[in-house]
Amino acid sequence: MGFGKRNRAAVVVLGDIGRSPRMQYHALSLARQANLEVDIVAYGGSDPHSALLEHQSIQIHTMRQWGSRDGILPKIFRPLMLLLKPLIQFIMLLWFLCVKIKAPDVFLVQNPPSVPTLVAVKWASWLRRSSFIIDWHNFGYTLLALSLGRSSRFVAVYHWVEVHFGKMANGALCVTKAMQHELDQVWGIKATVLYDQPPEFFRPALLEEKHKLFCRIKKDMFKPDGPTDCISYGITSKDMQDPNTTLFTNKIGESYYDLKQNRPALIVSSTSWTPDEDFGILLEAAVMYDRRVAALLNENDSNGEEVLWKAIDDGNTFLYPRLLFVITGKGPEKEKYEEKIKKLNLKRVAFRTMWLTPEDYPLLLGSADLGVCLHTSSSGLDLPMKVVDMFGCGLPVCAVSYSCITELVKVDTNGLLFSSSSELADELMMLFKGFPDECDGLKELKKGVLEMGLSARWANEWEANAKPLISKVISGDVTTSVDLI
Repeated sequence: MGFGKRNRAAVVVLGDIGRSPRMQYHALSLARQANLEVDIVAYGGSDPHSALLEHQSIQIHTMRQWGSRDGILPKIFRPLMLLLKPLIQFIMLLWFLCVKIKAPDVFLVQNPPSVPTLVAVKWASWLRRSSFIIDWHNFGYTLLALSLGRSSRFVAVYHWVEVHFGKMANGALCVTKAMQHELDQVWGIKATVLYDQPPEFFRPALLEEKHKLFCRIKKDMFKPDGPTDCISYGITSKDMQDPNTTLFTNKIGESYYDLKQNRPALIVSSTSWTPDEDFGILLEAAVMYDRRVAALLNENDSNGEEVLWKAIDDGNTFLYPRLLFVITGKGPEKEKYEEKIKKLNLKRVAFRTMWLTPEDYPLLLGSADLGVCLHTSSSGLDLPMKVVDMFGCGLPVCAVSYSCITELVKVDTNGLLFSSSSELADELMMLFKGFPDECDGLKELKKGVLEMGLSARWANEWEANAKPLISKVISGDVTTSVDLI
C-alpha cells in the first residue's frame, strides 16, 4: 500500500531523463519500495534504463526541449535570451505539472537547474495542494558562475531565487555531508544525506558478457575508417566479422571464453564534457605515460610506432601495456577534445569516444580495468555519481582530488586521487606495470572495491534515508519554513 492519500508522486527533471540516473533511481524506488504511481516530467533525448520503461507504475511525460541558439546570436541579444528561456520553461513546466499529470502527493525535483524549476514546482505544489522535496545534487548558481563569473548580476539573481525557493520546500535531500552542512549553516535548510549508490544492474561483468559486449561495440573500438593506432593496427575485415575474437577476449568452442594475454588495459571515463571537468588533464597524462614508458624500455624513436604495433599484433607482451581510454558521454566540449585527440601522436595509448545504451554502460564498467574521474564540482560539495557506478561494477578509480571527494574515494583502498596530469601519469605507471598478471597495486584496489562497494546498494540507502523523509512530508509532519509570497 502506498503511504500517500493519492498514492502518487511526480519526479521533475529540467534535463534529459536518460542522463539523470539518480532521478531514474528515485522513480524506481518510489514505485517499487513506496508502491506509488510515478509520473516523470523531463526532457527526452537519451533513453532511460529499460527498468523504467517496463515498470507499469511509471509514466514518462516528455517536454519539448528549448533549442539553444545562443552561439549564433549577437551579444546584445544574449541577456534577453537569458530572461526569455526560463520564462518559456516556466510556462511549460507549469502546464505539465498542473494539467498534463494527475495531482501527486509529492513533487520530487532535481536541483540544479534551480531557475525556473524551483519556482514552477513551488507554484504547482501550492495550486495542487501537494508537498515538494528538493534533491540537491549541486548548487545551480555555482554552475552558472562557471560561464558568467561570480560577479555577474544574473548569478546573483539566480542565487537569490535558489536560496529563497529552496527554503520553501517541505523537505530536502542532498548528496554529501559537506553539502548538508553548507545548506544548514549558510542557507538555513535542513537536508537529509542520501548518498548515491549503484542499483542492482551495476555489477562486475561475467567473461561471457564481456565477450558479447566487445563483439557489439567492435566498430567503435577499431574505428575501421579512422587513422591507424595501437588498437586498430593489423585489424582486417575478417577480424571485424569474426564472432569468436575481440580485442580483449576469445571464444573457444561453444561456451568457453578467455582473456587475451597481450590485451590492452581498458580505462573508462564518463564525462558530460563540461567546464567543471578538465579533460586536458587526461590527455596530458596519456602523453606522459606514452613517453615515460618508451624511455624506460629504451625504445628507439627512429624505428617508428609500427615496429611496436607489429610486435603486439604478433602476440608479444611488454612490461607496460597499451592503454585504451574509452570516454562515454555527451556534452558541449566533446568535439573540441576529439579534435585535440586526433592531433596526439601516441605509440601505446589510444582513445575512443562513444555513447552506450543504459544496459551496455554497466557492462562496460564491469569489463574495464580502471575508471578515471575528472569531476571537480563547481561548489566543491557534490560527489560524482560516475564513481559510484564504477564501484558498483567492482572498478577501482583514479579521481581528481577536491574538498569532499574522500567521502567516496578511500585512498589505497578503492582508488587513488590526483591533482595534476603528472600525478595521474605516475598512478597509471604504477598500477599497470606488469599488466595483466603482475599488477599487484591494481589488484589490491579492485579487491578493496569489491569488499567495500558491493554491499552498498541504492535500494538500501533509499529505504533508510529517503523513504522516511518522503513519508513524513506526505503525512504533513514536515512543513515549509517560508510561505509562498
